[in-house]
Amino acid sequence: MSLARLASFVHKWLALLVGIQIVFWVVSGLFFTLFPIQQIRSENLIRPTEAQTIETATLASLASLRGDENALPTKLTIERRPIGQVVVAEFADASPILFDATTLQRLSPFNAEQASAVARAHVTLASEPTDVTLVTEESAEYRGALPAWRVQFPDGGLSVYVAQNTGAVTARRSDLWRVYDTLWALHIMDWQNHEDFNHPLIIIVTLITLLSVVAGVVLIPYRIRFRSRSKPVA
Repeated sequence: MSLARLASFVHKWLALLVGIQIVFWVVSGLFFTLFPIQQIRSENLIRPTEAQTIETATLASLASLRGDENALPTKLTIERRPIGQVVVAEFADASPILFDATTLQRLSPFNAEQASAVARAHVTLASEPTDVTLVTEESAEYRGALPAWRVQFPDGGLSVYVAQNTGAVTARRSDLWRVYDTLWALHIMDWQNHEDFNHPLIIIVTLITLLSVVAGVVLIPYRIRFRSRSKPVA
Protein backbone atom coordinates (compact mmCIF):
# COMPACT_ATOMS: atom_id res chain seq x y z
CA MET A 1 0.00 0.00 0.00
CA SER A 2 1.36 3.40 -1.04
CA LEU A 3 1.84 6.22 1.46
CA ALA A 4 -1.02 8.17 -0.11
CA ARG A 5 -3.46 5.26 0.22
CA LEU A 6 -2.35 4.57 3.79
CA ALA A 7 -2.73 8.22 4.74
CA SER A 8 -6.15 8.37 3.08
CA PHE A 9 -7.30 5.23 4.93
CA VAL A 10 -6.04 6.48 8.31
CA HIS A 11 -7.44 9.99 7.83
CA LYS A 12 -10.87 8.82 6.70
CA TRP A 13 -11.56 6.16 9.32
CA LEU A 14 -9.97 7.91 12.29
CA ALA A 15 -11.82 11.14 11.48
CA LEU A 16 -15.04 9.13 11.29
CA LEU A 17 -14.27 7.56 14.68
CA VAL A 18 -13.65 10.82 16.54
CA GLY A 19 -15.67 13.19 14.36
CA ILE A 20 -18.51 13.74 16.85
CA GLN A 21 -16.07 14.56 19.65
CA ILE A 22 -14.26 17.02 17.35
CA VAL A 23 -17.60 18.77 16.78
CA PHE A 24 -18.11 18.93 20.55
CA TRP A 25 -14.65 20.47 20.98
CA VAL A 26 -15.30 23.13 18.34
CA VAL A 27 -18.83 24.02 19.50
CA SER A 28 -17.88 24.17 23.18
CA GLY A 29 -14.72 26.13 22.42
CA LEU A 30 -16.76 28.66 20.45
CA PHE A 31 -19.21 29.00 23.35
CA PHE A 32 -16.37 29.56 25.82
CA THR A 33 -15.07 32.45 23.72
CA LEU A 34 -18.49 34.12 23.36
CA PHE A 35 -19.30 34.55 27.06
CA PRO A 36 -16.92 36.11 29.63
CA ILE A 37 -16.27 33.88 32.64
CA GLN A 38 -17.52 36.69 34.90
CA GLN A 39 -20.93 36.41 33.24
CA ILE A 40 -20.87 32.62 33.50
CA ARG A 41 -20.24 32.93 37.25
CA SER A 42 -22.93 35.64 37.61
CA GLU A 43 -20.34 37.98 39.10
CA ASN A 44 -22.08 40.85 37.29
CA LEU A 45 -25.08 40.32 39.59
CA ILE A 46 -23.19 40.61 42.87
CA ARG A 47 -24.25 43.64 44.88
CA PRO A 48 -21.24 45.92 45.35
CA THR A 49 -20.16 46.49 48.93
CA GLU A 50 -18.03 49.16 50.50
CA ALA A 51 -14.86 48.26 52.34
CA GLN A 52 -15.57 48.04 56.05
CA THR A 53 -13.18 47.84 58.96
CA ILE A 54 -13.42 45.29 61.74
CA GLU A 55 -14.30 46.89 65.06
CA THR A 56 -12.09 44.97 67.45
CA ALA A 57 -12.94 47.23 70.38
CA THR A 58 -16.51 45.94 70.49
CA LEU A 59 -15.58 42.26 70.32
CA ALA A 60 -16.56 40.16 73.28
CA SER A 61 -14.03 37.76 74.72
CA LEU A 62 -13.51 35.15 72.02
CA ALA A 63 -11.85 32.84 74.52
CA SER A 64 -15.26 31.82 75.79
CA LEU A 65 -16.50 30.57 72.40
CA ARG A 66 -17.50 26.92 72.47
CA GLY A 67 -19.17 24.61 70.03
CA ASP A 68 -21.41 21.61 70.55
CA GLU A 69 -20.47 19.48 73.55
CA ASN A 70 -18.24 22.35 74.72
CA ALA A 71 -15.79 21.81 71.84
CA LEU A 72 -12.93 24.30 71.47
CA PRO A 73 -12.63 26.00 68.06
CA THR A 74 -9.51 25.43 66.00
CA LYS A 75 -9.90 28.60 63.96
CA LEU A 76 -11.80 31.88 64.39
CA THR A 77 -12.52 34.26 61.51
CA ILE A 78 -14.00 37.71 62.04
CA GLU A 79 -16.11 39.01 59.14
CA ARG A 80 -18.32 41.97 58.36
CA ARG A 81 -21.68 40.84 56.95
CA PRO A 82 -24.93 42.71 56.12
CA ILE A 83 -26.28 41.41 59.43
CA GLY A 84 -23.34 42.90 61.29
CA GLN A 85 -19.98 41.74 62.55
CA VAL A 86 -19.74 37.96 62.97
CA VAL A 87 -17.29 35.27 63.96
CA VAL A 88 -16.98 32.01 62.02
CA ALA A 89 -15.74 29.30 64.38
CA GLU A 90 -14.26 26.12 62.89
CA PHE A 91 -13.80 22.87 64.78
CA ALA A 92 -11.68 19.77 64.30
CA ASP A 93 -14.49 17.22 64.27
CA ALA A 94 -17.64 19.28 63.82
CA SER A 95 -19.31 21.70 61.42
CA PRO A 96 -18.46 25.40 61.63
CA ILE A 97 -20.70 27.72 63.66
CA LEU A 98 -21.53 31.39 63.13
CA PHE A 99 -21.62 33.73 66.16
CA ASP A 100 -22.51 37.37 66.65
CA ALA A 101 -19.15 39.06 67.24
CA THR A 102 -20.50 41.47 69.85
CA THR A 103 -22.74 39.24 71.96
CA LEU A 104 -21.28 35.82 71.00
CA GLN A 105 -24.84 34.67 70.41
CA ARG A 106 -25.00 31.64 68.14
CA LEU A 107 -26.54 32.53 64.76
CA SER A 108 -26.43 29.22 62.90
CA PRO A 109 -27.82 27.00 61.57
CA PHE A 110 -29.69 29.36 59.24
CA ASN A 111 -33.30 28.64 58.39
CA ALA A 112 -34.91 29.09 54.96
CA GLU A 113 -36.04 32.65 55.67
CA GLN A 114 -32.59 33.74 56.83
CA ALA A 115 -30.93 32.10 53.84
CA SER A 116 -33.37 33.86 51.52
CA ALA A 117 -32.49 37.21 53.09
CA VAL A 118 -28.75 36.53 52.63
CA ALA A 119 -29.28 35.63 48.97
CA ARG A 120 -31.38 38.74 48.30
CA ALA A 121 -28.72 40.93 49.87
CA HIS A 122 -26.01 39.23 47.81
CA VAL A 123 -27.42 39.99 44.34
CA THR A 124 -28.82 43.08 42.65
CA LEU A 125 -31.98 41.38 41.38
CA ALA A 126 -35.25 43.12 42.18
CA SER A 127 -37.29 39.93 42.03
CA GLU A 128 -38.08 37.81 45.06
CA PRO A 129 -36.94 34.17 45.39
CA THR A 130 -39.44 31.64 44.11
CA ASP A 131 -38.17 28.64 46.08
CA VAL A 132 -35.78 27.78 48.91
CA THR A 133 -34.58 24.17 49.18
CA LEU A 134 -32.18 22.50 51.58
CA VAL A 135 -29.37 20.65 49.78
CA THR A 136 -27.63 17.87 51.72
CA GLU A 137 -25.74 16.02 48.97
CA GLU A 138 -23.20 17.04 46.35
CA SER A 139 -24.28 17.18 42.71
CA ALA A 140 -22.78 18.16 39.37
CA GLU A 141 -24.14 21.66 39.98
CA TYR A 142 -22.94 22.16 43.55
CA ARG A 143 -19.98 20.78 45.48
CA GLY A 144 -19.63 23.44 48.17
CA ALA A 145 -20.23 23.42 51.90
CA LEU A 146 -23.06 21.17 53.06
CA PRO A 147 -25.79 21.42 54.12
CA ALA A 148 -26.73 24.49 52.11
CA TRP A 149 -29.86 26.37 51.12
CA ARG A 150 -30.56 26.69 47.40
CA VAL A 151 -32.35 30.00 46.90
CA GLN A 152 -33.99 30.10 43.47
CA PHE A 153 -34.66 33.34 41.57
CA PRO A 154 -36.80 33.63 38.41
CA ASP A 155 -34.19 35.71 36.55
CA GLY A 156 -32.09 33.53 34.27
CA GLY A 157 -32.68 30.49 36.47
CA LEU A 158 -30.26 31.92 39.04
CA SER A 159 -29.69 29.81 42.15
CA VAL A 160 -27.75 31.24 45.08
CA TYR A 161 -26.36 28.70 47.54
CA VAL A 162 -26.07 29.72 51.20
CA ALA A 163 -24.22 27.49 53.66
CA GLN A 164 -26.53 26.55 56.52
CA ASN A 165 -23.76 26.49 59.13
CA THR A 166 -22.07 29.79 58.30
CA GLY A 167 -24.64 31.81 56.34
CA ALA A 168 -22.03 32.47 53.64
CA VAL A 169 -22.84 32.51 49.94
CA THR A 170 -20.92 29.56 48.54
CA ALA A 171 -22.03 29.44 44.89
CA ARG A 172 -24.13 31.03 42.17
CA ARG A 173 -25.60 28.93 39.36
CA SER A 174 -27.57 30.23 36.38
CA ASP A 175 -28.97 28.66 33.21
CA LEU A 176 -25.97 30.09 31.37
CA TRP A 177 -23.65 28.39 33.86
CA ARG A 178 -25.51 25.09 33.38
CA VAL A 179 -25.04 25.28 29.60
CA TYR A 180 -21.38 26.09 30.17
CA ASP A 181 -20.99 23.16 32.57
CA THR A 182 -22.64 20.74 30.13
CA LEU A 183 -20.38 21.86 27.29
CA TRP A 184 -17.36 21.69 29.59
CA ALA A 185 -18.25 18.08 30.43
CA LEU A 186 -18.44 17.29 26.70
CA HIS A 187 -15.23 19.18 26.06
CA ILE A 188 -13.15 17.24 28.61
CA MET A 189 -15.18 14.01 28.18
CA ASP A 190 -15.89 13.69 31.90
CA TRP A 191 -19.67 13.30 31.85
CA GLN A 192 -20.02 12.37 35.51
CA ASN A 193 -17.95 14.78 37.64
CA HIS A 194 -17.17 17.45 35.00
CA GLU A 195 -13.69 17.94 36.48
CA ASP A 196 -11.10 15.42 35.26
CA PHE A 197 -9.35 16.34 32.00
CA ASN A 198 -6.43 13.92 32.42
CA HIS A 199 -8.29 10.62 32.15
CA PRO A 200 -7.29 7.90 29.64
CA LEU A 201 -10.31 8.35 27.35
CA ILE A 202 -9.60 11.95 26.41
CA ILE A 203 -5.89 11.15 25.98
CA ILE A 204 -6.70 8.28 23.59
CA VAL A 205 -9.24 10.34 21.60
CA THR A 206 -6.80 13.25 21.38
CA LEU A 207 -4.06 10.96 20.05
CA ILE A 208 -6.44 9.49 17.48
CA THR A 209 -7.43 13.01 16.40
CA LEU A 210 -3.76 13.97 16.10
CA LEU A 211 -3.04 10.92 13.91
CA SER A 212 -6.00 11.82 11.70
CA VAL A 213 -4.74 15.39 11.33
CA VAL A 214 -1.20 14.21 10.54
CA ALA A 215 -2.58 11.83 7.90
CA GLY A 216 -4.56 14.70 6.40
CA VAL A 217 -1.43 16.85 6.22
CA VAL A 218 0.44 14.01 4.49
CA LEU A 219 -2.36 13.87 1.89
CA ILE A 220 -2.14 17.55 0.98
CA PRO A 221 0.69 17.33 -1.61
CA TYR A 222 -0.91 14.25 -3.20
CA ARG A 223 -4.28 16.01 -3.51
CA ILE A 224 -2.66 19.11 -5.00
CA ARG A 225 -0.69 17.02 -7.49
CA PHE A 226 -3.82 15.06 -8.50
CA ARG A 227 -5.80 18.23 -9.13
CA SER A 228 -2.96 19.71 -11.15
CA ARG A 229 -2.87 16.68 -13.42
CA SER A 230 -6.66 16.61 -13.78
CA LYS A 231 -6.93 20.27 -14.79
CA PRO A 232 -7.69 20.51 -18.55
CA VAL A 233 -5.26 22.40 -20.73
CA ALA A 234 -6.75 25.50 -22.39
